[in-house]
Amino acid sequence: MATKEKSSIAQIREKIKDFPTGPGVYLMKDEQGRVLYVGKAKNLRDRVSSYFQPGADLLMSRGPKIADMIGKVAEVGYLKSVSEVDAILQESRLIKDIQPPYNTQQLDDKTFPYLEISEFEDFPGVYVTRQPREGAKLYGPFTSVNDLRRVVQVLQRVFKFRTCKMAIEQKDENRRFFRPCILYDIKQCSGPCADRISRKNYLAALRRLKKFLESDRSKVLKQMENEMQKQAKGLNYEEAARLRDEIRAIGALADRGDVDEHIQPELFQVDPAAGLERLAELLGLEGVRIVEGVDIAHIMGQESVGSLVCFIDGRPFKNGYRRFRIREIEGIDDYAMIGEVLRRRYQRAGEHEELFPDVILVDGGQGQLNTARKVFENMLFQPPMVVSLAKKEEVLFVQDREEPLNLPRHDPALRLLQYVRDEAHRFAQHYFHILREKKTFD
Repeated sequence: MATKEKSSIAQIREKIKDFPTGPGVYLMKDEQGRVLYVGKAKNLRDRVSSYFQPGADLLMSRGPKIADMIGKVAEVGYLKSVSEVDAILQESRLIKDIQPPYNTQQLDDKTFPYLEISEFEDFPGVYVTRQPREGAKLYGPFTSVNDLRRVVQVLQRVFKFRTCKMAIEQKDENRRFFRPCILYDIKQCSGPCADRISRKNYLAALRRLKKFLESDRSKVLKQMENEMQKQAKGLNYEEAARLRDEIRAIGALADRGDVDEHIQPELFQVDPAAGLERLAELLGLEGVRIVEGVDIAHIMGQESVGSLVCFIDGRPFKNGYRRFRIREIEGIDDYAMIGEVLRRRYQRAGEHEELFPDVILVDGGQGQLNTARKVFENMLFQPPMVVSLAKKEEVLFVQDREEPLNLPRHDPALRLLQYVRDEAHRFAQHYFHILREKKTFD
């Protein structure tokens, strides 16, 4: 091993001594600061130390790719997690965003499931899903789809909600002639399809379910454990085993993330074809294929970062994502920061080696759009279209138009632009939190 490499590993070993012993995510980086590998750990210090032990045989324990990577590692950073579940979800999100070259096992479209209650229906159903619908109440994401399915079966016996996909309307008087399925016969569903329960009573049961999902379940679990012990002492082993399995299933409800914090934006896509067609119509373009969105993130001007996301054919193109650490601007000046990101990203666009996207979307209102236009006026080439989308009002400002477009909430063009805008915001915030953690660590 070269002397320089030995020195680098020795420095890393010293830093690892200060790593926390709780759960989190670690990031292996090369000399240029590029992330080579992202991993999760129950104990950050122990896990990361295992890569750099003098006697560690990484070729046997981790395989040839990791053994090759360690020789390129110049720095190891970490992000603390509140739980092991949080670490799993953080790791997945970072791998999807950064696309590290040595995370070959997880560079796929794997997503985590949700528990969905279809509140937009007269008689909402409860489902395990990886494709959430608009207007549904979501819990999760969960780290194990099998555990989630088991807990739904347990909860259905208690709350008797439906899990079928039938369209059931309260006004349908023919329901009383309908024969319910076997789940009604075994008392696992209240039979709204056959008018065996009123909508009022059905919704009351769902409210109790939601309260249970959102509450501390320790009291319920304790009662079940006491009953299990009682059944075991009475030699009712089958009943005791059933209670044991139900306790494990209900305990799995804790193995979930937060809907707003652990966002999986790839699951909330709009119809890309409809969105692109409508966007081209609104903006007077012959067609739209590539849309790029820009946003910034900071707290009181500290650790300011910019992000750029790229959508091709209405879907995220992760290889086109870019992060920018703000270098030119000090203090709080959102307009100037947006200007810096746009200059750095598009200064060579329009030339032979690089093209503009069809639409450039800036997060903000008229002021942000004006800033963008001034940046491009000083460039040799001009982009086809620049727009901005304000968050609260959700109105669209378009270059060279005096009045903004106030689109209906379900307009496919607006939905697509919201998706791009929100993804740029999430990507900027993610990078911002990484820098904040790194600054605290340093």
